Amino acid sequence: MNKVLMSGNDIIGEAAIRAGCRFYAGYPITPQNELTEYMAEHMRNADGGVFIQSESEVAAIHMVIGASSAGARVMTSSSSPGISLKQEGISSMAACELPGVIVNIMRGGPGLGNIRPSQGDYFQATRGGGHGDYRTIVLAPATCQELADLTMDAFDLADKYRTPVMILADGMMGQMMEPVVFKKTRPRRFSEKFMLRGAGDGPSRFIRGLLLDPIDAEEHNWKLARKYEVIVKNETLRDEHDTEDAEMVIVAYGTAARIARGAIKRLREHGMKVGLFRPVTLWPFPESELRALSNKVKSFLVFEMSTGQMIDDVRLALQGYADTGFHGRPGGAVPTPAELANVIARHYKKD
Repeated sequence: MNKVLMSGNDIIGEAAIRAGCRFYAGYPITPQNELTEYMAEHMRNADGGVFIQSESEVAAIHMVIGASSAGARVMTSSSSPGISLKQEGISSMAACELPGVIVNIMRGGPGLGNIRPSQGDYFQATRGGGHGDYRTIVLAPATCQELADLTMDAFDLADKYRTPVMILADGMMGQMMEPVVFKKTRPRRFSEKFMLRGAGDGPSRFIRGLLLDPIDAEEHNWKLARKYEVIVKNETLRDEHDTEDAEMVIVAYGTAARIARGAIKRLREHGMKVGLFRPVTLWPFPESELRALSNKVKSFLVFEMSTGQMIDDVRLALQGYADTGFHGRPGGAVPTPAELANVIARHYKKD
């Protein structure tokens, strides 16, 4: 299979089309505009493909809800403030058990912030983001190849569990270019019985998230909770690097994990036994796998491009069985591997 050199945003678009995405609705916002542009240009060549530049982010997510209800594979994308505007719709998708893929190419915040890469949306993504008892599967690629692979996987996961799935990346990953190989196109695994049907096509199905009877609502919430338990059991992903002999482990995801790998390489050259634990699914978080590391490693350092959000999940996973430090650069500030190596070295010597 031939490798192709593409930017991260374009890779997501191409992977989505190859995964069978046939409806895309979005609204421009930096630093994900290239993804919207790619879908505008290439969805016309996809069999039955529909591209809509909506009048707002709110409109985009509700257009996606409608297309998903009709049985299409759907995607929308935005960046941090735009994702905030989509939260009511994402909650509705979860409530109605509608599959779909949401892409967040994070920028600096809070508020409008700036267009620099950041990781300040972790809480929003992993806690559902909107109102009510629901969760969203969150995939955190760290390379352009993972952008390609995980985007295609996201559509399968959305269909398998009838739930929204989020790709959480950042402005640096959206803009960088790397060679990738795309997986073979896979047939949809979503049963037609979940589609809305028209007259003469069998019984109609009502898709709704409004349950006025509290007992009905409670039963539905517990049904969703049981589904999330299955997802936690079956879909947790992580990657480990140099943890076999590590005396200290860095926990990072996405772009931060790339920076951490560069820092660890420098430290290893100076005899410091440092490893990397990288969550690939931010929800479900690989807590049992991280906790298992604490049997032999007693020093962890969480590195995020934020003031500290994933660190809460790390502390919950470790349950006090190991020391946990933190280093963060929020607001779009991106450290070099050398800078991070100096920070890790200070913690390493202290331990």
